[in-house]
Amino acid sequence: MKRVYCLYRVSTKKQVDKNDKDENDIPMQKKACHDFAERQEGWAILKEFSEKGVSGYKVSAKDRDAIQELKEAAQKKEFDILLVFMFDRIGRIDDETPFVVEWFAKHGIEVWSTQEGQQCFNSHVDKLMNYLRFWQASGESEKTSIRIRSKMQQMALEGLYTGGPVRFGYRLVDSGFVNRKGAKIKKYEIDPAESEVLRMIDDMTIHKGYGSYRMADFLNKNGYAPGGGKFTSIKVIRILRDPFYCGRLADGTTSPQLEALRLRSDDTYERILYILEQRQNKNEEKRHIALQTKGQAMLSGNVFCAHCGGRLTTIRYRDSYTRADGTVYSVDQIKYSCYHKSRKLCQCDGQTTYQAERVDESIKQIIRKIFGCMDGAPEEEKLQAVFKKQMAGNRARQKKLDMELSKNREQLTKLQLEIGKTLTGESSYAAEDLSQAIQTVKVKIADAEKKLEELRAEEEQKRQGIDLIIPEYERFRSWAEEFDEASLEQQKMITCHLFRRIEVGRGYQIRVELNMTYRQFCTEWGGNDLPVETVG
Repeated sequence: MKRVYCLYRVSTKKQVDKNDKDENDIPMQKKACHDFAERQEGWAILKEFSEKGVSGYKVSAKDRDAIQELKEAAQKKEFDILLVFMFDRIGRIDDETPFVVEWFAKHGIEVWSTQEGQQCFNSHVDKLMNYLRFWQASGESEKTSIRIRSKMQQMALEGLYTGGPVRFGYRLVDSGFVNRKGAKIKKYEIDPAESEVLRMIDDMTIHKGYGSYRMADFLNKNGYAPGGGKFTSIKVIRILRDPFYCGRLADGTTSPQLEALRLRSDDTYERILYILEQRQNKNEEKRHIALQTKGQAMLSGNVFCAHCGGRLTTIRYRDSYTRADGTVYSVDQIKYSCYHKSRKLCQCDGQTTYQAERVDESIKQIIRKIFGCMDGAPEEEKLQAVFKKQMAGNRARQKKLDMELSKNREQLTKLQLEIGKTLTGESSYAAEDLSQAIQTVKVKIADAEKKLEELRAEEEQKRQGIDLIIPEYERFRSWAEEFDEASLEQQKMITCHLFRRIEVGRGYQIRVELNMTYRQFCTEWGGNDLPVETVG
């Protein structure tokens, strides 16, 4: 009597205990092995091992309990035959599984498959066939994996639901398609209510400076969490970073179906990413977006000491004194404090504190003067004027090069015609002189063509730059119109975006450095008399 141990394996949980005749199902494998053993003389199945949801391509044999138990039993001579439905049930790793099979054979275990017979190792050909079998199985697994990934991406590009949590801002509806098992396939559809909340999240992030914790708390307290759940800081961050809301997948691919699901403009997405990047900037001295906008000081998180360069922190200070009549007068003040000097971290010769109200008012005056240059500035006219001004010299050089090229090409044609006359003896020029002249003209033509290409590329780059700058320009104009009426939170965020750095020095000397984009607007349209330094 030959003692038989059987091994069954399926790669996914969904393949376990199904009723159809899929070749990977454990019930089917079990029946096939029992039928095969009954047809053999003297075989008796003593033990069966089942691996449910274990990939033979991704999981190594050393990490599979069933393989390790079978090896241990083989060493103890507990069975004579290892029977599987197909050899790839043992595994599909081309540089491992062939040697696992050979290991059992070397320990006196016959390895059989109901479909492929016995695997022997009597010759080099047997060993080669053993390796080729699992090499092919590995390739099939890899191709299956590629097909699945491609299919999943294709479904995602078509706006179909591929599993996992449903993105906030959308709901699932019937797509009209069914899968191979007859189950309905769902697709994404914009949820009107949640999409409005998403736009509110974007707006509060950009214009009011809400951080992820504060945002999650606000949404939960106001009942915006879907399905009785709740928002967390991590969920808010994921929503803000997800490119799906811009109509594209994580790898940047897009489709008409995804574009129809867009809830966020590219410009909004870039502004959000910029804010998130600034807030996680490890270099404190380079960060100019405030970490939070809850405080009462307009510049909290975005103001520095002009003497030591350290960041000024916001503190609340209670000033009190006794009047002549004996009554005590006290007043709360918000101040900016030099962190370095207050803790004696360096030899800072600036003030320790500055009244926030006084500094903020000086900055507001600077901002109003900056925005004053935008009054009556028509968008298209101004932008086109800038572009023409920048391109005037470029186009003049292009025109000059075009003329030079025409002359040189005409001269080259004449020189090439002269070569024919040289061969017939009709030319007064020597062949060597003509060859040298032709080479010189060709060099001039190549050089001019290269310079012309560079100038045209520069022009196109500038043109694209104007297209990119339009949203920034429109934003700049809207700030100019709304600044005085904006809330403190909005004024804080406008200030953060407008200024790269604000420094306050002794005697309330204030220096501001505009961000590059807005500096260009001011120098182009507001002249050079805009304040970069002022005394409060």
